[in-house]
This record gives sequence, C-alpha cells and structure tokens, in this order.
Amino acid sequence: MTAVFEIPGPEGRSIEVLTGGDPDGFPLLFHVGSPSAVASYAAVDDAVAAAGLRYITYSRPGYGRSTPRPGPGRYGDDVAESVAVLDHLGIGEFLTAGWSGGGPRALACAALLPARCRAAATLAGVAPYTADGLDWFDGMAEENLAEYGAAEQGPQVYERLVVEQILPMLAATPDQIADAMGGLVTPVDKAMVTADFADWMSRTFNHAGAQGAVGVRDDGLAAVAPWGFDLADIRVPVSVWQGRQDAMVPYAHGAWLAAHVPGARAHLFEEEGHLSLFARLDEILTDLKRIGRV
Repeated sequence: MTAVFEIPGPEGRSIEVLTGGDPDGFPLLFHVGSPSAVASYAAVDDAVAAAGLRYITYSRPGYGRSTPRPGPGRYGDDVAESVAVLDHLGIGEFLTAGWSGGGPRALACAALLPARCRAAATLAGVAPYTADGLDWFDGMAEENLAEYGAAEQGPQVYERLVVEQILPMLAATPDQIADAMGGLVTPVDKAMVTADFADWMSRTFNHAGAQGAVGVRDDGLAAVAPWGFDLADIRVPVSVWQGRQDAMVPYAHGAWLAAHVPGARAHLFEEEGHLSLFARLDEILTDLKRIGRV
C-alpha cells in the first residue's frame, strides 16, 4: 500500500514523499521524470514489491506539494532532497533509479553518495548538455527542440514557453494524454498508453503543475546547465537503459552515458521507446538488485 506525506526539507522547505512496495524490502529511491510529481500507480508498486524492494520517491522542488527553491538548481543539488528523505525514513544504504529527467538524479546519488548508494540505473535518461561528441538535440521531437531551445535563452524566455505550451499539456485528462504529447510519442510509445498508464500519466502531470510553472521551469533549466558533479567520479555499479524509438531523449544519449559512466552496463534496445522501456521494470529491478548485490 502506498502512502503520501510531507517531511521537512533543506532550508526550511518541505518535500512531498510517496512510499510503497515491500515495507520490509531493501530501499529503492526512484527519481521521477520531467515534468512529474508523485502519484501512485499500482503497476509500479506491485513490480517493486515483487522485487522485494521498498519504494521511495518524492516530488522535486516546485512540483506537487514540495516547496520550490529560491532559484533554479542543478541536478546535483537534488541530492540534498534525497538525503533528507532517506534520513527521515531511517534509511542508510539504498538502490536508486531514475527515468528520463530523473536519470541524472540517480547518477548524482551514485557520484555523491558512494557510501550509501549500492547501485544506480538510468532509464531513458538525458546526457549532459555539454557532452563531448554528442549532438544533444539530434533526434528530439520538435516539441523538445522548441522547449530546450527556449531554456538556452534563460529563465524568462523559458518560463513563457512553459506557461504557454507545457502547462496546458500537464492539464490533460487520461484520454487526452497521447495527443497532448504530440510528436514526443512514437508509435511504440503510443501503444504503451493503455487506460491505466494514461490515468497515471495524467495524475502525475496534473500534480506536477499544481504550483504553476516553477517546477517545470527549474527542471528544464537544469537540463541545459552543468550537472554539479562529475560522471568520472562514479565508482558504484550503474546500468544504462535506452531505446532507439525515443523522441524525447534520443538513443544517442543512452549510448553516450553507457560509454562515459565508468563501468556502466549497457542495455540498449532497437525497438523500445521512452515510455515502452518502462514495461521492462521487472527486468530493470532484477538487474539493479544483482549489480547492487542485494
């Protein structure tokens, strides 16, 4: 059974937390995508419980009911929220995984919390904006090209785009989700949007926009900024999962991460997309437990 509650966070802010899975299982800290906030989903909770893991996730600053930061942060800054959540729950060692924009947060935990993080997985996770040898925009759908092109121009330009284009998408009902995402959804991903999945996406999107543009704005600005940690510092096991049919985070991002995260295990698929990759959650969790020796 899942539970949602708020805990004290850094600098007097609050953090919205969701827990579930196996309450006696080894902790899994999951970093949700961009944009999103915590929302229960039976399929995820059941998969985590079946893996013998305890599920912990939270809404990042500005999303859901988590207090925004005074200004945009970097991916590495979210480790402060992760530590606050883990400490509040009395958790020492943990596994971590991140989907899409959550991928860099999982890698941040691997880099900055090596004494506690046993292993990390990135699922369709974005690569660094300044990655050497990577055309960061190549293969992205037009919607993402416009979004991150605006983010390059700074907070004011990007916030205008968020208000005009992204917040209406976040308000989509379950039957509007696939169409609202437009070209971001490839055919294999559209097939993933079943009634239950669409209901979950609608709820996580709706909740992500609860405070307006601030959470989305800060997330997008972090994507085109330095990460605040060095991938070369990672010494814990990492697995990289990516599909070629991904118009949100192109395949080349996953391939780049697999080649540049020290010792990374690559799981690169020709026929998976951004959403369809999530159907492999059982396999991903089994692998994460194995590399983390849990």
